[in-house]
Order: sequence, then structure tokens, then C-alpha cells
Amino acid sequence: MTIHTILIILLTICAICILIILADSNRFVVKEYTLYSDKIARNCTFVILADLHNKKYGPNNEKLATQIEAMQPDGVVIAGDMVTSSVGSDRTATEALLERLAKRFPIYYANGNHEYKLKVNKEKFGTAYEDYMKKLAKAGIEPLVNACVVLPQYRMNICGLELERRFFRRFQKEDMPDEWMYNAVGKADKDNFQILIAHNPEYFPEYAKWGADLVISGHVHGGMARLPILGGVISPAFRLFPKYDGGLFKEKESVMILSRGLGMHTIPIRFYNPGELVVLHLSNEK
Repeated sequence: MTIHTILIILLTICAICILIILADSNRFVVKEYTLYSDKIARNCTFVILADLHNKKYGPNNEKLATQIEAMQPDGVVIAGDMVTSSVGSDRTATEALLERLAKRFPIYYANGNHEYKLKVNKEKFGTAYEDYMKKLAKAGIEPLVNACVVLPQYRMNICGLELERRFFRRFQKEDMPDEWMYNAVGKADKDNFQILIAHNPEYFPEYAKWGADLVISGHVHGGMARLPILGGVISPAFRLFPKYDGGLFKEKESVMILSRGLGMHTIPIRFYNPGELVVLHLSNEK
């Protein structure tokens, strides 16, 4: 094989990879799951959003909103990082999407690490967090910041856990003491189907030990790029081929649904890893 032929092959491969990146970075797919529990009083469906990072799917996220409305869910669960913690970032399309959805569906929103950064680093971001929260409040959305809400009609309890920055350390996982979770969000509800929205999936064993029947997470973006068999390539903590990259995971009696997210930041690419809109069906009948 000549050098000329090798160069043509390499350029062709590069061109194909670029086309895949362009496509996957600007589209989303729908992923559906069905879970069963005799704790649930009646069947329901939730749409899960995570890691939008101010991404726009059409003007004011029209394409995304239309898809969600067509599904007619009983509620929308948000697993954090709908916005990006960067100075001067444009949240207009994100806020328009949330305002539109809140008019039709209950919203259960837990902060991710980017909302948390906006909140605690006022020296850098000024009033960005407060301004965002005012927009949410005007739309009728009250985020679950280490708070819970009971849905008696479904016999469910939904808690939103806000994780501190130390639980997003790079390279090394910070220990999470049992008492930290209890102090943050209280005890798990044993009488109802306990849902925990917690942005970082790396702590799934700790969430399961706390007593979550279902954990809903995001953060990892599916590993940014995905490879056959190996799965997601790298996590935000710079760990190669993370155990929790996207999909359904089990830990004893607990289940975690991990969204691959809808947007990206810092390195704005997705490869063999389009954005993901998750639809979760919960049922008391098999």
C-alpha cells in the first residue's frame, strides 16, 4: 500500500469522524425505560432532562419542547446542569424551554455542579444564580435543593440532592460519609417509592445505601465519545472508561437511570453519542 493510498484512507476516516461529531453534537435521541415496583400506587411517566448546558435545539428549544409535549408525561425530572457556569453565558433558550414546560407539566428540578458553581462563586458570576432562580420562580418552578416533595397520588417521594463541589473532584473520588447524606436531605422514605435526583452518578452505592429505590443522574455526558463494547471514553473527573457512563444500573435493591445528557461544554463535541432525552415509565404491574 502506497503512502498516497494511506493518506487518502486517513483523510477519509477523519472526514467521517468529523461528520459524526457534527451530527451527534446537534441531535438527540429518545431513550425509554420501564421500571416496576409494588410501592407505586398507579402508573406514571416522567421525562428526564439533564446536562442541557444552554444547548439550543431550534429557536428557544422548540424541537425539544415539541418532542416532550408530544409524550404527554406526568412530570419532568431535571437532573441538573441545564445551564453552564461561564461568565456571560446565554440562558435565554433554556429559560424559554423551562417556562414553556412548566405551563403544562410539574417540574422536579435538582441542581447540578454548574448551578452550584453559579450559586457559591458570586465573586466570579455575580447575581447569575439569583437571576436564574427568579426566572424559574416566575415560571412556577421551585428547585428541590436538598428538599423533598411527596406525590401521594403515586405513593412517591422525590428528593433533590445538591452535591458540594468536593463531590466533583477530578482524578480522585471524595468519600461521602453516611451522615452527610442524612444531614443534607434527611432520611429516605420507606413507606413510599423513594426517588433521589442526584447529579453525580459516581456515588450510586452511597445513594442506594441511603435508601433510594430509584436514582436519577446525569453529569457524565455518556463519556463524551463512545466506543463499541468499551462504552463512554472519559468522565468529567478525567477517568477513562467510567463505570457509570449512561443507561440503567442496579445496586442491590436500587436502580439508577443515568442520562447521557443533551448538551456539552468545555470540549463541545459528542462522538457516537448523541444527546439523550429519557422517558421513564413507572408501573406497579409487570
